[in-house]
Amino acid sequence: MSNRAESVLVGLIGEGVMPSLTPPMHEREADVQGLRLLYRPIDLLELALPATAVGDLLTAARRMGYNGLNITHPCKQLVLEHLDEISDDARRLGAVNTVLIQDARLIGHNTDFSGFGSALAEGLPNATLDRVVQLGAGGAGSAVAYALLTAGVSTLDLVDMDPARAAERAAELGALFPDATVTPRSTAELGGIMPLADGLVHCTPIGMAAHPGLPLDIELLEPRHWVADIVYRPIETQLVRQARAKGCDVLDGGRMAVGQAADAFQLITGRKADRERMRAHFLELIAAEDAAAPQLAKAGH
Repeated sequence: MSNRAESVLVGLIGEGVMPSLTPPMHEREADVQGLRLLYRPIDLLELALPATAVGDLLTAARRMGYNGLNITHPCKQLVLEHLDEISDDARRLGAVNTVLIQDARLIGHNTDFSGFGSALAEGLPNATLDRVVQLGAGGAGSAVAYALLTAGVSTLDLVDMDPARAAERAAELGALFPDATVTPRSTAELGGIMPLADGLVHCTPIGMAAHPGLPLDIELLEPRHWVADIVYRPIETQLVRQARAKGCDVLDGGRMAVGQAADAFQLITGRKADRERMRAHFLELIAAEDAAAPQLAKAGH
């Protein structure tokens, strides 16, 4: 952290970030710890700025005394060229979601992968990690796959609707983790690989409020499988609900959301966040959103 020890100023750069729950999570945790922290979303859509403006925004933040920034879609790759230093994991992933501003230097980290890693360890501590099937190989999927392999998964089946993307991601990860087997798969292969898997991780938009439904045939799940979802709006996706009903151990998407926020909080402030306290607050925020939704719909919003 900089020498501005009396207060901390943080921002979130991305498109459509105004509803993000990360700012209130950081501010509440800081309040409890007796730290003055102000966290403001910097929404590219609201400001009518292109994603390529991220470099100018970083320069402005550095000049205005910000301590750190979170970076989200569509800037996690674009931000790389503007940084003075990048952590090894973020460099290997090719994506940064947290930038520290220390002594006028911009230092990039990735807490998406570490956030899922801690979520998996805390939420599914007894999960067998020999062979895992992952649905979705996009941006979030890349960080999750990296976390799974870092956690010790020896065989990862990477399933994506886009065969070329799955193949490209599998090749990249295979090069980074030569002791593991990373195989691109199509959705048509799920029937053959799920009986061999210990667990399933879901990293596609299916299950979000705007994309309801299931990402796979629920009959492919057995009670011995563990299931992790990274979708957290809603927190109880159809996949989480039905997997739990089948007897599977489940991990909801809120665990990763809290994990990445807690890791970013510690990087930016130098103070360790209480993850269970942050999760309790996160669940409060989600519940408040759910309660407000019918009222907003009734009012025509």
